[in-house]
Amino acid sequence: ITVQSANKDPVTAAAEQGDNPHKEQPWETTLKTTMVDVEAGEFRGHKISLWDLLHSRYIPEENRRELLELYEAGELTLEQVRTVVTTIVTRTAAAAEGAEPAAPVDSPRAEPVATEAEATPVHGD
Repeated sequence: ITVQSANKDPVTAAAEQGDNPHKEQPWETTLKTTMVDVEAGEFRGHKISLWDLLHSRYIPEENRRELLELYEAGELTLEQVRTVVTTIVTRTAAAAEGAEPAAPVDSPRAEPVATEAEATPVHGD
């Protein structure tokens, strides 16, 4: 059995594979180099890039596409993207863990409760 190697040198082969290389845009580089702390899910205690967070299982595809389009178009700032992404990840991870981060169990809820007696005035005939 004879094993033949490729006739092309590695540099030529690599160049041909990159006929249409994806040149990273500055906004992509920014997302990939911006590190965030998210105290939720498997990210707890680790720094992760905003790009990786955006592509995590916590961000639905539709949301990811929308956020990337708005950021690329300049309609969202980096800080806004960071806030939205970390909020989504935190809430999704908390829901998956069975917790509700917005309202701790021991805190009273500020929901007004109206009773029928308060709402209906009493009139005599």
